[in-house]
Amino acid sequence: MLFTAATLRGLADGRVNCTYRRWEVVRPKVGSRFTTAAGVVEVTSIAPAHEEQLTEQDAADAGFDSVAALVKWTSAKGGGDLYRIGIVLAGPDPRVELRRSDQLTPADVSALRARLERMDRAAAHPWTHSTLRQIQRLPGVVSTELAAEAGQDRPTYKLRVRRLKALGLTESLERGYRLSPRGQAYLAALNS
Repeated sequence: MLFTAATLRGLADGRVNCTYRRWEVVRPKVGSRFTTAAGVVEVTSIAPAHEEQLTEQDAADAGFDSVAALVKWTSAKGGGDLYRIGIVLAGPDPRVELRRSDQLTPADVSALRARLERMDRAAAHPWTHSTLRQIQRLPGVVSTELAAEAGQDRPTYKLRVRRLKALGLTESLERGYRLSPRGQAYLAALNS
């Protein structure tokens, strides 16, 4: 489940305690957790909601300025029935500490290499190391340009970078990406 930057900011500072979605099939469950830039977000409740019964307080609890803005956003994001999803910040983003861990043992390097090789085998063409080297060479470049240079569509490229981020190898910037200290150490270990 994706969250807006405003929702994550509001969640982090205690102003937001829910979000709304339109779904034809409800996939998340109470207790589902999602790793975000603000930390781990946990679903605490899922309940049907009725657009005509939404109040300004409901909109504020979800980080919107008005019911109209909330309805417009949910309508643009999907179809189906409207649901109110209770959410809490359940802890820090574990990827932050992982990205900082740049003291890689030979076993760490071997495990990362094996994981990246599995990702490459699952794709039509190997992409993991070329993407890491591209991001190392072009930090802060927007994903549209990086994807075009790599010969990939932007959604596929961004999904792949998120997979590298989950391993602590990259981090998102306001614009583009960069290698994390862990990513730098991994590439350095391959070159030594």
